[in-house]
Order: sequence, then structure tokens, then C-alpha cells
Amino acid sequence: MQETPAARLIPQVVERMQNGTSLRDVVAAAALANARTFGGEDYVGFHTMMAIAPSYYMAQELPENRRALPVLKVLFRNATRIQEQGGTAREVLRPVEPAETPRNSVPGEVLRDAVRRDGTNVREPERLFAGMSSTADDALNNALYVMQDGADVHRTVLPYRAWDLMNIIGRDHAHTLLRQSVRFCAKAEQPRQIQYYGNMRTALPRVLDQHRLVGRELGNRRPEDRWIEELSDTIFRGTPERAADAVGAALAEGFDPAAIGEAISLAANELILRDNGRPNDEGPNKPRGSVHGDSIGVHACDSANAWRNLSRVANQRNKVVCLILGAWQAARDRGDRGGNFTTWERYPREDARESVRTVEPTRILEALDDAIRNRNQTRAAALVQRYSTTDQPVRSLWDVLLRYAISEDGALHHEKFYRTSMEEFASVRATFKWRYLIALARVTASGHGYPAPGHADACRLLGV
Repeated sequence: MQETPAARLIPQVVERMQNGTSLRDVVAAAALANARTFGGEDYVGFHTMMAIAPSYYMAQELPENRRALPVLKVLFRNATRIQEQGGTAREVLRPVEPAETPRNSVPGEVLRDAVRRDGTNVREPERLFAGMSSTADDALNNALYVMQDGADVHRTVLPYRAWDLMNIIGRDHAHTLLRQSVRFCAKAEQPRQIQYYGNMRTALPRVLDQHRLVGRELGNRRPEDRWIEELSDTIFRGTPERAADAVGAALAEGFDPAAIGEAISLAANELILRDNGRPNDEGPNKPRGSVHGDSIGVHACDSANAWRNLSRVANQRNKVVCLILGAWQAARDRGDRGGNFTTWERYPREDARESVRTVEPTRILEALDDAIRNRNQTRAAALVQRYSTTDQPVRSLWDVLLRYAISEDGALHHEKFYRTSMEEFASVRATFKWRYLIALARVTASGHGYPAPGHADACRLLGV
């Protein structure tokens, strides 16, 4: 995969699968080729890494004859970028000699301090990380100290999707996959980024100390829906400091961390439902008014999903920090790139809801398909809301959205965001589920009209 151009690679992969190679093995090879080549440094490279696990899970939702399509789409992107970077000759990850962590120290703190000392010196953090990664859990919890030194979509989602990938290809690869995030964070330790994260680095220890959260046994109080909604609104409307403090207080009061994660996720979801769209064109496939790709809302939702899922698998200290920073980032993302989200009306808006009120339940999916093809975000969102009031099967709706998540380019984000939406829909309480499908429909309509490179050839090779 490192040596073969995409146009030659995809037919070879299809032939191998027809001869018995599993899709799981194809995914494993793609992930390791990506990690070795890019090491978490290249923008397209690490976005492709973050799409590999989602593409595999998307494949499991498809009939057998179409199952390879989402993986082949990402594989084409992977191979294309690897060749652009020079293939094997330019690979970034090299063998590294493990370094010992000083006795009586906290390994994660040692790793974080090494990154802070010199952002240009990737080698020292790599050596330390290699020496403290005897198990997958150790590797994750130590890497999280570095990742939590900032709150940014890429430094958050990359380690989560790497961890998620281990469920497919095995935990033996934990060090290789998480090493990318250590390198990413070390490379990001530059003056502008240090200044950008300064307030967060000051606030985090204050919140931990104020609420005595380190070492505290976490509670399991399950709140009512209204409590979730109120905490979500506090996060959505507040300053980053206020949002982080609200989550710290909720943890100290014994509320279930999973419920707090729901509130963070809902706050981020508001940034898609309320977005007025890009004020200007931002490239050939991100026009004015669009909300797909690296939009504020998509980034916020992917980040909240990553923080929430990392908190589930981390140790006590990191579980707490992931939730605090998840709230911090959701609140900060609201104001980072302008726009008064708190006053913009949430999708689906009233006029759009009224316009689809009389659509027959059995015709809604047909109407949704038409809305997506015409990039009509308002109508797509309203139709999904209308669908939620019928007794039509939700799987049929997912199938429509999945088809376009595969066929369209999505500006590097379609696979990841589809999977985010699926995970959130599956894990939140019934009261809030449909917000995620409405947001996904809107993003899907926004991203239509930019076919994914390699998709048509993959369809031809599979005969679908």
C-alpha cells in the first residue's frame, strides 16, 4: 500500500478480497501504511487515518456485494496521499529506542513535560512514550496527558479513532497508532499554540482542585432529561471557563459521567443545528452557506464524541479531564470563528417544517433524497424531523444518508461525521436521538455534488 499508486492498488485489493483476503486485513494494512508514512504529521494523512475505522463500521451496515465500498473510498485517498508524499522512502515513523521514566514519577506528566520543553524535539517524547507503553491501556492513559494539554479537534479525534481502530486490528498496535498523537502534539507545541491553550492550561488544574476531582470516586446519579438539557445549555451558552466549571461541579455532585457526556454532545450538536453556514466560499467544495467538512459544527461534534468516548475507556483521572475539556472545547468552538449561534434559529426552522407537513410518510425518503441532491439543507432537516413523527423504520433513513456519506467527498469529514452521528444516536436517551439524524441530514445535503475520487471505479470493480 505504500508503494502502489491508487489506480493500480484498488483493483489489486478487490482481486485479493475476491480470493479470500478479509476486509479487516485490508483495513489493518491501510492503517499501518498510513501511520508509518505520516506519523500524525500530514493534514490529509491524519484525516485519512481518522476515516479508516469509520469506513469499516460503515461497511458492516451494507449488503455483502457493496460492503467494501466505503473502505475502498478511503483506501484510494490513503494511497493517493502516500504517493504524493513519496511512499516508503519518505515514511516518518522509524524505530525508536525506549527511554526509562524516572522512578516515583507519573509517566503521563513526564511525557507531557517533555513535549512542553521543546516542541521541535519529537524524539525525546517518542522514546519516553515507547518506554511507558507496555500495555494498550498504559499507552492510552499516558498519551492522554499530552493530548489534554490542548483542546483541538485533531489532537482529540486522532487518538480516539486510533483507539477505536484497535477494536478492528488488535491492541498489539496501540503504541504505533497512539504514537502519532504524541508526535502531533509535540509538533503543535509552538508559541502561537501555547498562547492559544494558555487559559485552558490554567483553568484545568483549578477546576480539578476546586472540586477535588482527582482520586474521587465518581458517582452514578442518573439525572432527568431536563437536567441534561440545562447542563447542555450552560455549556452551549457559557464561556469555556463556565462550561468546564459546570461539568466539574456535576462530577463532584455525583452525577453519572455518561450523562454529563450526553450534555456535552448535545451542546456541540447545537452548533450544526443553528449554523447559518459559511459566510464566504472556502474552496472548490466548501461554498458559501455550506456546513460540511471542517465546519464549526462538524468539528465540534466530532470533538465532543471523541472526548466522550475517551472518557469511557480512560482511568479515573483522565475520565474526569476528558469531560471537563469536552465542555471547555464545545463552549470555545461556539465563539472561536465568529457567529452568534445563541440567537440563530435551530434547524429545522418553522417555515421548513410547515412546508413538509403534508408529505405522506411513505414518500418522505423519496423527498429527502431529492432535497439532498438539490443541496437543500433546510428541507432535508425538516423531512427528517417529519420522519421522526411516523412509524417508518429508522434503518431506511440511515440507508439514504449512508449512501451519500460514501459516494460524496465530504471534504475529508463524511466518514468520521457519519460514524459520530451513528454512535451518538445509539448512546443518548430517546428524547434527544433525532437531533443527530437531523444534523446529519443537513450536513449530507450540504456536501452533495462533490463525488468522492475513486468511488465510481470502486463501484465498477465490485459490479454495483
